[in-house]
Formats: sequence, C-alpha cells, structure tokens
Amino acid sequence: MATVAPPPSKRQRREVLERSQTQQDVTPPVIEAGSFKARFIDNDGNQLAETIEVPLADATEKNVSLLLNTLLGREREEFTPYRFRIHIPSSDIVIDNYPTPSEFLAVLRKHGIENPFETTITLAAEPQAVFKVQAVTRMSNRIPGHGEAILAAQFSPKTSSLLATGSGDNTARIWNTDSGTPKYTLKGHSSWVLALAWSPDGQYLATGSMDKTVRIWNESGQSVGRPFNGHAKWITSIAWQPFHLWRDDTPKLATASKDATIRIWVVNTGRTEHVLSGHKGSVSCVRWGGTDLIYSASQDKTVKVWDAVNGTLKHTLASHAHWVNHLALSTDFVLRTAFYDHTKNVPSTTEEKRAKAKERFEKAAKQQGTIAERVISASDDFTMYLWDPAQGTKPLARLLGHQKQVNHVSFSPDGNLIASAGWDNHIKIWGRDGKFLTTLRAHVAPVYQCAFSADSRLLCSGSRDTTLKVWDMRTFKLSVDLPGHEDEVYALDWSLDGRLVGSGGKDKAVRLWRN
Repeated sequence: MATVAPPPSKRQRREVLERSQTQQDVTPPVIEAGSFKARFIDNDGNQLAETIEVPLADATEKNVSLLLNTLLGREREEFTPYRFRIHIPSSDIVIDNYPTPSEFLAVLRKHGIENPFETTITLAAEPQAVFKVQAVTRMSNRIPGHGEAILAAQFSPKTSSLLATGSGDNTARIWNTDSGTPKYTLKGHSSWVLALAWSPDGQYLATGSMDKTVRIWNESGQSVGRPFNGHAKWITSIAWQPFHLWRDDTPKLATASKDATIRIWVVNTGRTEHVLSGHKGSVSCVRWGGTDLIYSASQDKTVKVWDAVNGTLKHTLASHAHWVNHLALSTDFVLRTAFYDHTKNVPSTTEEKRAKAKERFEKAAKQQGTIAERVISASDDFTMYLWDPAQGTKPLARLLGHQKQVNHVSFSPDGNLIASAGWDNHIKIWGRDGKFLTTLRAHVAPVYQCAFSADSRLLCSGSRDTTLKVWDMRTFKLSVDLPGHEDEVYALDWSLDGRLVGSGGKDKAVRLWRN
C-alpha cells in the first residue's frame, strides 16, 4: 500500500487560514522621482546626440533606445534597437548590464554617484540586429545515414535547406533540412573527412580528409575537377578566399595540414599557387581575412600572418606557451555569408555581389574609421590572445580564466562578443576588447564547439555530455537545454538565417533543431 501523507495539523490549518485572510502587499516599489542627464556615444567614443535629461521612472533600456532613435531623427520604420553600457564619470568603470528603473539609482550610488541629477551619465550605445532569431527549442529531425562519427558540419550560406557534414566513414553528405532527408552522398575520399567549408557564394563545397587530399563538390553533390594532391599529411582546416577578393570568378582556397604547411589552390584548375611553409608543427586552423591576409595557428605555439597574394610571411605572433588550437576573426560571419544577408535581396550581377560583400566586410571591420580585423587565438595553455595584426605583433589583450585547455573560440556576428569553449566544462564570454564578462556553467563535460545566432543574441554550445545548450546573450543565462544525442556532440552550426541548428557527433546521426 502506498504511503499516505498525514493530514495537516491544527497549527498548519490555522496558519493557512490566517494567510488567506491577510491582504497581500501589492504596491509597486517606489521609484524616486527625478531625472539624470544622459550623453550618448558610439563604440568609438564619438558623441551621437546632444545631452538630454531622462526621467528615472521611464529610464528602461527600451525607452532610452526609442529616445536615441528620435534624437537621431529616424523614422519609425528605421528605428534600430540599441543596447547600452553605462560609463561611470571620472573612472574607468563600465556597467555592462543596463539596470531596471527601480535599480538605477542604487547601482549609481554603489559606484559613488550620490546625486545623479547633477552629473552627466555617459551611455555607450551598441546597435543590435534589426531582425530577431528565435531560440531553437526542439529536435525536428534525427537523420541516420553516416556509418561513423560526424566530425564537421556546416550550413550553406545561400540557404538553410542545405547542411553539409563530414564523417569518419570516408564520406561527406549534403542533407535536405526542409524534409529532413539525406540529399547527396559525396564519395571519393579514402579516409576520414576532417574538415569542410562552403564557398561564400554557396556554389561549392570543399572537403579535406585524412587521405591528404582536398576535393571540391558542387551543390548537386557532383565532384568538380580532380582531387587536390600535394599535402604530405592529413588536412586539418579549410578556408575560402573572401568573395570580394575573387578575381575573374576564380576562387582560391587555403588548406592547412598536419605536414606543417598551408597551401593556396586555384579552385578552377587545382593548381597550387603558393605553399606557405614556416610552421614547425601541425597547422591546426587557417582563416582567410578580408584584407587578403591568411592567418594560421599551429602546434608550434605560434600564429602566423601571411600575405595571400605573394605567399610571403608578414608576422609571427608568438605569445602562447602551448599548442594553438583555434582561431576566429571578428569578420568571420560577413566573410562566410558574403552578399547573403537577412534581407534576402541577392544582387543580380557579379559586380554588384562583389560590391555588397565588400561593403558588408568594411562595415564589420571598421573601428574608429579604419579597417581593423581582429584575430583571437585559443590554446592548450588555458589562455587566449586578441590581436590586431595590422598594428603589429603585440597582443591587444590576454584572456585568462579557463582552468583547462581552450578548444574553440568564436566572435559574435556583430563583433561585440567573444565566446570560448574549454575542457573545463565552461563557456566564457568576453567583450570585443577582451574584457571578461561572464562564465556560462551548465555543461558537465568538456565543451567542444559553440555557434552564435545571426543576430548575436543567442549562443548554442555542444559538449561531450551529449547535450546542446542555448544561452541568452543579454542575461547570460541558460535559455534552452537540448538533450537528444546519444553520445558526444562533436560538430554544430547555426544556420545563417537563424532558423535551424544542425549537430552531429559520435552517435552517427545528424540532428536538426528548430523553434
């Protein structure tokens, strides 16, 4: 017989009765009357509008954002949402999270501003994406097909209907995510497919394998040209030349290998244009920047910067004390998407496409009016460094905090946040200048990868603990927990229109998650 809870005692019954008879206090917290003077600046410190008085009772972030748009003389349709950081006067303190009106005074007083009605508060305005990505909340498809673990996954920049995966069964596959079915199987490699990358225009897919070759495929899964032979060991990473640098529609491709070299290939002919040798250990990651520089990270503890045109070494960035595992550029997102953006307006001619891709890159890379593409490197020495190779070989910041090796690092599409995933089960979030913001704790095993949504408001992470987790980048709290994999999650990607997350791992099946 099941155990029955004893009936409530006389005292418990009396307490319940008393509680039900007393009037609850529902008066709202008193917000002190008064106002403060607000001065708006942009990311580079330039004043945006004249100083204005804001009543404290109405000083929510949304209202202040509307106020700034009105001051800038924008029409209702053109309003840009803003996020504000509060600079405390006469000190270097910056409050990253905007307080609610009831907390506003308390926060200022905590930082020594007794009478905010007489001081001018500086608000740094960061424009947010105009479109909003919904958090993925459910698994929509589990698609079997691969015979071994999935090692890499990437959505096409052109459409979220195509997801490419590379696997230990020697094949890559292109999946139709709308119907949740396998579309093409790309056979040809004789060993594991370790790396893959879509070209920025979405026409081609490059795959790199343990069999030392690189192969190019078109969207319909057909092999294009001969496999690229030349590397002496397996391929670890692939980067396409950014679209706005393509000449006469002939794209180029950079591949990194365990043989310590990076090769630049002309895709149409399969010819090796340059072999970049100089690393003393396996090259773990390669990135091709928008100013025609190639960045490579290696197990010889260095990051090297190469001139892609002449194939010459420009800088060696040596600050790490152990293998460098991964690199990310502040412009990664716009370089990957080229002329595809949230408006779905694709230019008709190649010239217009190139102009749009270039304009998007320059907008993303500009800081204080100059183009400054930043690089972040993650290493087995538990640290990351932020660099601006245009300014020289000294790192801008050293990012300390991880307790174990750092696996993966990525910039948010708007370039304002950096996320790093480590073997210490944590994800850490940093500001664009390398300032530590917060640690996201919920995974119970090493985190392998993380991917931002296209509007930079969400982050998805995949881990050895078999789950994916979606985090809110405003509150830095866990938004959704996505169990569903049966084993470690090695690869994940968030589609560029924000509709889907695709993931794969040791359990061999591709999983698609949507809202």
